[in-house]
Amino acid sequence: MIDDNFLEMLPKSIKITKNASMSNYNSFKVGGSCPLLIECYDQIDLLFVLKLFVKNKIKNIVIGEGTNLLVSDNGIDCVVVKFCVPKKDRIKIVENCITVPAQLLLDDFVIQVIENNLGDLTFLSGIPGTVGGAIAGNAGAFGQQIGDLLIDTEVIDRNGNIQKIIQKNLNFTYRSSYFKNNSDIILNASFKLNNFDKNKMIKKRDEILNLRFNKHPNWKKEPCAGSIFRNIEPSSAAEKRQAAGWFLEQAGVKDFKEGKAFVYNKHANIIIANTGSTASDVYKLSERMKKAVLKKFNIELIREIQLLGSF
Repeated sequence: MIDDNFLEMLPKSIKITKNASMSNYNSFKVGGSCPLLIECYDQIDLLFVLKLFVKNKIKNIVIGEGTNLLVSDNGIDCVVVKFCVPKKDRIKIVENCITVPAQLLLDDFVIQVIENNLGDLTFLSGIPGTVGGAIAGNAGAFGQQIGDLLIDTEVIDRNGNIQKIIQKNLNFTYRSSYFKNNSDIILNASFKLNNFDKNKMIKKRDEILNLRFNKHPNWKKEPCAGSIFRNIEPSSAAEKRQAAGWFLEQAGVKDFKEGKAFVYNKHANIIIANTGSTASDVYKLSERMKKAVLKKFNIELIREIQLLGSF
């Protein structure tokens, strides 16, 4: 239970919402409420809040833009801290090394790299979410992953201690990293990039965005969270990773619906949570999709989205 005395200890610069509807804080636009939602724009405020939680033994989770979350209709029984996109950029550039705040939008990061002629991150173009979220999930496309270009991350643990973790200690694998099974929060990230022709990067980005928009929905207009399931890992070094979408399509899931939620007609690995959908609709639909692939191919798909709350 959060009392008023605790709330009075919080910095005036943060935004506090009691009984916040989590549907306003994830790209599916579904889910129940949390008892308290705190929005931090500044890393100093975040550090203060997290240390206050430790001192008062208050259960909490930290989220970014919520573009990879499915929140239960029953809500979340803890405080939610939203690490918001910074109001001012705090990007540092030293030669070919760029350091950025973790809550910076990933696509904005791609744009700034191109504008500063720092390198090629075009493969990340159009992917929603933040830099921190992309690192945690080792986001990528077209055979490239963000973890391959990382130098190190500055993180804060749940006791309020700050440390740097170098790339080789972050255990990057396909769509996973050290952060998937750890409660550390990324504050900043540094990348080593190589110079590329700016005009060529602009053209390449436009081409990638066109490819993405031709087969992916506009998540700002159609509530979704990108790919529901991870692609399938090869069984040997000689094989390539196989698209989960292909198996889903062959299993006939494109016609699947559950309540108001449905499988996107251009991509069998994406669920649209249409107006009136519930988190339960999305979850049940994903379970049906998973079972269809298991039945046809004897392959058990692994979710790429993160579930919050009880399902």
